[in-house]
Amino acid sequence: MQYMRGTGIPMLQYVMNCMSPLLLMVMFYANYIWLTPRYFVAGKHRYFLLINVVLIVVFVVFQQYWMDFTNDIFHNARREPDALDVILFTIRDTVNFIIFGAAATCIKLAQQWMWADKARKDAETARATAELSNLRNQINPHFLLNTLNNIYALTAFDTPKAQESIQELSKMLRHILYDYQEPTVPLKDEVEFLQNYVNLMRIRLPQSVDIQFQHTIRASQVDIAPMIFISLVENAFKHGVSPTEPSFIHINIDADDRQITCDIANSNYPKAAGDHSGHGIGLQQVQRRLELAYFAHHTWEKGVTPDGKEYHAHIQITDWKESNSKLRNN
Repeated sequence: MQYMRGTGIPMLQYVMNCMSPLLLMVMFYANYIWLTPRYFVAGKHRYFLLINVVLIVVFVVFQQYWMDFTNDIFHNARREPDALDVILFTIRDTVNFIIFGAAATCIKLAQQWMWADKARKDAETARATAELSNLRNQINPHFLLNTLNNIYALTAFDTPKAQESIQELSKMLRHILYDYQEPTVPLKDEVEFLQNYVNLMRIRLPQSVDIQFQHTIRASQVDIAPMIFISLVENAFKHGVSPTEPSFIHINIDADDRQITCDIANSNYPKAAGDHSGHGIGLQQVQRRLELAYFAHHTWEKGVTPDGKEYHAHIQITDWKESNSKLRNN
């Protein structure tokens, strides 16, 4: 209670008695502002310890002399301290200075760790955002190349259908030009985009190919990263249709306010061994975009049935609101 000014204590004596907490503050901020960042963080631990030891010794000795000086000035009734008193006072003061210095060091290290962790996360977020943007930009030429190749094939034998295909393509391009630039788009718009693509592909296929596209959105507003599923649908048409064998492509998209699922099943007619067109770039992009946009919130199960006749892909995105919020903020 010696630092609380009681009745009858002169102001000068009170101020002189405050030397001890003042020294503790000096010890704290010397470590927090100077010693920890300059020496401890830099790996110069010996200098850090040496300077702290010097400070503690100087402060402890100074504090003892200061208190004796204060008592002498104001004639405080006090017995002459013996050796045990001196030792106990010295231990007490030393422990206090060590505690304040250690606390300052711990606080500073924790603060710098949080700053470094935040900087690392910001850098990772910026890198992921840039990579996601780059992947999205790659989808445009990849998708357009496949679509234009299909339209070119139609012009050789069915001009009216080729013209109809161009109209369907124009609808899709509007989606790419206006909605594609946003981090997320309404799922209903994405479904419409996929429907236009299916209609485009249906034009050049015989009626015998069983094409089904179903979708159910059981929420007023469901958003998704744009063009997540287009490469899967392209893949289904590329490898799921045979000019001579029975073929089918079934697409089903289902969504509510918690999860989005996309199921695609198609007959499986793999490319010839010498056909390296595409090289699987589209599916690689799907995988990477899912990882960047919906990390830890998605599953993708895919593969061929044991008889090798069908290919199935199942994507499930959970807690899409949380992931979409991060995409918009980035």
